Amino acid sequence: MRVLLVEDYLPIQKAVAKGLREAGFAVDATGDGEEGLWYATNNEYDVIVLDLMLPGVDGLSILKKLRAEGRPAHVLILTAKDTVPDRVAGLDLGADDYLTKPFAFEELLARVRALARRAYCAKNPCLQIGDLRVETAQRRVWRGDDEISLTAREYALLEYLAMRAGQVVTRTDIWEHVYEFNSAADSNVVDVYIGYLRRKIERPGKRALILTLRGRGYSLGGAS
Repeated sequence: MRVLLVEDYLPIQKAVAKGLREAGFAVDATGDGEEGLWYATNNEYDVIVLDLMLPGVDGLSILKKLRAEGRPAHVLILTAKDTVPDRVAGLDLGADDYLTKPFAFEELLARVRALARRAYCAKNPCLQIGDLRVETAQRRVWRGDDEISLTAREYALLEYLAMRAGQVVTRTDIWEHVYEFNSAADSNVVDVYIGYLRRKIERPGKRALILTLRGRGYSLGGAS
């Protein structure tokens, strides 16, 4: 899943971005409110982690602009302002969750994962597609009784396909949700990683799980 982190305190920004990337998220990060607003309104994100006190444009103004444009990204407010009126103001403007500083990264990660699942109406952290099981909290994958070892990039791609199981997922969808804004990946990287996944999760004699829909994209588990 793809996350935008807007946090002006550099030590927190670097630590959170590093932790999210290690957890398999594609992360765009900035400490400037105007740049954060540009990222948020020009890219597709599953979750936005948004500080309130920012230079240029404050977090609540960014949130208000996002909701006025109808952008669906789930927003987690991350701030030192922990009074009830502050929390109410953020939630009333359309925030989905609120975490105050100081915080444990493990809690932030759990909240980001929960918001990412909510974006695809997948409340259960275990995603089941036929005999393929994706444990999103542990980032582990099984085909039947066999655990499958995936790289971080392979897992990120599979999790996104699993979140949208049964739907057509275009290459553009994958690019926008799995790769960072400044990614230097080649244009055929999606096809390459689809190939890697197929070699690892498909089984001889069993129905193919990852389908290529010519001219449309891919589907995990089939699509109409």
